[in-house]
Amino acid sequence: MRPLPSLIFASRWLQLPLYLGLILAQAVYVFHFWVELVHLIEAAFGNTAALKSLVSSIGYKSDVDVTALNETIIMLVVLALIDVVMISNLLIMVIVGGYETFVSRLHLEDHPDQPEWLSHVNASVLKVKLATAIIGISSIHLLKTFINAANYDIKVLMWQTIIHTVFLLSALAIALTDRLMSHSAPSSHH
Repeated sequence: MRPLPSLIFASRWLQLPLYLGLILAQAVYVFHFWVELVHLIEAAFGNTAALKSLVSSIGYKSDVDVTALNETIIMLVVLALIDVVMISNLLIMVIVGGYETFVSRLHLEDHPDQPEWLSHVNASVLKVKLATAIIGISSIHLLKTFINAANYDIKVLMWQTIIHTVFLLSALAIALTDRLMSHSAPSSHH
């Protein structure tokens, strides 16, 4: 290869620190998840400090002072944990899929743990995957908001619902264009 094209092609390795950074962000998420989980378990055993920290982290307010775990708090904390897991899935998709698509092959073909979606990953598959993951995350957020609706302004509830709908429509649009493109170019699809 001539020097300039090979330099341009080699520049894809500049993305490597970005993916490594995302792996670190993933580690922070894992730590956060465990902190919340430990708080939940402590609160279940009657630790009031842990309970207070949970209540403040999920933004739950009630007229009476919360002295013990109730179903709403447990549900909100569990939803928050699911949220972390889903964002973590999103991170893995971006890290593994993005690296494989834009930087370098990972050569996972014969690996028993190769994720099903990676076998045919490309930029458009990744886009659809990310869109559906974002909808999942948005749904969990919406659910959290509605369970805790008393503590939110009507405007916030309305906007969250509108934004969620926009996410749904844009994901539909992405999936549709992807489908149309793969139909118009059957040769590129294996």
